[in-house]
Amino acid sequence: MTEEAKRARMPKIPFARRDDLINYETREMADLVLFLAGNQFIAMPELLAAFTKAHPEVENIYCETLPPGLELKQILAGGAIFEDLDAGQEVIITGRPDVYSSVSKEGMDALVAAGLVSEGSPFVYLHNKIVLMVPADNPANIERVQDLGRADVRISQPNPDVEDIGLYIVQMYRDAGGEELVRTIMEQKREEGTTILTIVHHRETPLRMRLGTVDVGPVWATEVSHALREGLKVAQVEPGPGLDQKERVNYYITLMKDPPNPRNGEKFIEFIKSEIAQEIYRSFGFIPHF
Repeated sequence: MTEEAKRARMPKIPFARRDDLINYETREMADLVLFLAGNQFIAMPELLAAFTKAHPEVENIYCETLPPGLELKQILAGGAIFEDLDAGQEVIITGRPDVYSSVSKEGMDALVAAGLVSEGSPFVYLHNKIVLMVPADNPANIERVQDLGRADVRISQPNPDVEDIGLYIVQMYRDAGGEELVRTIMEQKREEGTTILTIVHHRETPLRMRLGTVDVGPVWATEVSHALREGLKVAQVEPGPGLDQKERVNYYITLMKDPPNPRNGEKFIEFIKSEIAQEIYRSFGFIPHF
């Protein structure tokens, strides 16, 4: 395959997602490269600080907290193109992490099938659940999942093509109202402009809420907790037992096959299972696995 053909396969990361490229400046000299499921960005400062305290020899860590579906495309394509406006040019970012995490077993299976991850390497380390983020005064009077099918309700909807949470949200719609509700929200309202897709929902949905351009956004419960800590005037509506997908949502993590920094990758994999790491996640509203 020519370099031009390889580049054409690479996903694009817009400059607006710069905050999800942690320690971007160290990417070329990193001692550890992490591609972690996006909504973990809220825990990264504490998690990485605790890891480097335990392993001070790992000095430079490059970490992406983009949607795992986007990161998966980046890995399979061998890189991604970042629109680096500071540098005034497009930059190719590596597609070779040491560690990858996702909330999709299918994503892990795809890496195994591609020969990039060893069979049996991925494991579950974390859980979460879906809630409905609404403005604090809930002007659209959202009380249940079925309300999102109303014509007047504007939804900030994670795109299932790149955001794994989107797959769980569609299943929530299916559980709440069958295929009719799925079609209404994902097709009809999208055509009408009242279902507005996101690329990185943990950044875009709170912004849209603040600007008043949406009435509701299905998000991870951890994102409402984070928004409230940041002083945003939001609230959450619980979908209810059996709809919040808590029993289905598993965060998977794996060491890549032949990674650039194998020993440091192994250290991070062991760290993620530790009581320290799991307690950090718990403090941000995640549901620990260990």
